[in-house]
Amino acid sequence: MPYKDLREFIQKCEQLGDAVAVHREVDWNLEAGAITRRCCELQAPAPFFQKIKDYPAGYRIFGAPLSTFRRLAIAMDLNPEASVRQIIDTYIERSRKKIKPNIVKDGPCKENIMTGEEVDLFKFPAPFVHHGDGGRYISTFHIIATKDPDTGWANWGMYRQMIHTKNSLGGLMAPAQHIGMMLRNKYEARNEPMPFAVAIGTEPITCLVGGAGIPAGVDEVDVIGGIRGQALDIVKCETVDLEIPATSEIVIEGVVLPKERKMEGPFGEYGGYCSIPNLPRPVYQVSAITHRNDPILTMSNMGMPVDDADIIQGMTMAAEIFVTLKDMGFPVTGVHTPPECCCSTVVVATKVPYANIASRIASGVWASAVGHFVVKIIIVDDDVDPTNMNEVLHAWATKCHPIRGTTVIPQAVMTPAYPYYSPEEVHYNTGCNVYYDCTYPKRWPKEKKAIRSSFRDIYPKEIQEQVLANWSDYGFKQ
Repeated sequence: MPYKDLREFIQKCEQLGDAVAVHREVDWNLEAGAITRRCCELQAPAPFFQKIKDYPAGYRIFGAPLSTFRRLAIAMDLNPEASVRQIIDTYIERSRKKIKPNIVKDGPCKENIMTGEEVDLFKFPAPFVHHGDGGRYISTFHIIATKDPDTGWANWGMYRQMIHTKNSLGGLMAPAQHIGMMLRNKYEARNEPMPFAVAIGTEPITCLVGGAGIPAGVDEVDVIGGIRGQALDIVKCETVDLEIPATSEIVIEGVVLPKERKMEGPFGEYGGYCSIPNLPRPVYQVSAITHRNDPILTMSNMGMPVDDADIIQGMTMAAEIFVTLKDMGFPVTGVHTPPECCCSTVVVATKVPYANIASRIASGVWASAVGHFVVKIIIVDDDVDPTNMNEVLHAWATKCHPIRGTTVIPQAVMTPAYPYYSPEEVHYNTGCNVYYDCTYPKRWPKEKKAIRSSFRDIYPKEIQEQVLANWSDYGFKQ
């Protein structure tokens, strides 16, 4: 059964040893962030901070909710030991069976309501996540709801938010992100404010899909219902015409005023660096806050892999690219975004029905809804498991010709999270892409293609079966 709220998910993680309640008091100023960062780098259980300095009992922080594939599997109600391929396949299958939400009249997120002068973002233990951040970031694992004024399409996405004052926030809205396009091309073009609603501490699938590259025009809430296998309960906001998950821990409402900018950032981003500079960015003006009793603030600590962004964005990117390529008719057998690569690199395994198919596959990847995140593409033969980095690195090192196998695409859309771009490239939003063709050339005769010296490839089937059948008798445990 799907989780009705964050609290059920945390309870399940604690039962399975994938979350740890931290009862010692921790400081919201860097300490909670440092503990969470170390948990990410060790792939340790999620820290659930019970006592936060300067805040009353009951105000808690849950760090790194989906920073391991185990917790992602738990969130999707799968076996915690499910493989990456099983997770991706399940995500694809369920996301195709969209389920509309239930609009309810009330929900736990309405237990406390603040409007007008009562609004105070500092009431919550928003952490100073990384040393060097521009401020306290209250929104690092959440969704922001906005609505297209022409079509009514509701976009739910995960976009960072830093506290400016008790009733205002700042945030990055990149030109290629749906929220950035909606603000600049629709609302600011008409000199109108853009209503928004932030939901923090939702049941886990909401944030999973909020961090995914769902195509424009598709309501994320319908995809959430499909992945859960059950409609999500949503409730109307107090001061804006938007709906949010009814069991959210904290909800922040208001408008983004047109053309208003204030310095925001820097922030340790998903690329693993604090590389996006402090710049004037849009301002969220808050009109209301609602929250549950004893609210739980969820926190991601993005940086060196592996963390929530690498897991949820990487997995959903792989799923979106796989579906896109299959719909285009390519004979791909698997897609993977290695979490160690911070969403910059995609591995595609494919059959090779004709020469130079790698160039078309690469074009398909960049044309997908999430293609603007992808800088490097590794294309391998179908005998390579794209989720097995031993096989992928072996193919890249031994089958990608240093010259013929490497194709650079200049003048591409850049992603500023990676620090190898020059100041000029960042200023003009101009980067470059590359793909590596690690497939055997189609024109080579079969006898010229080397056979891998692996257990799976170089031994007769009967020998493999004999060895596997007798493995434990040889004295091996695994």
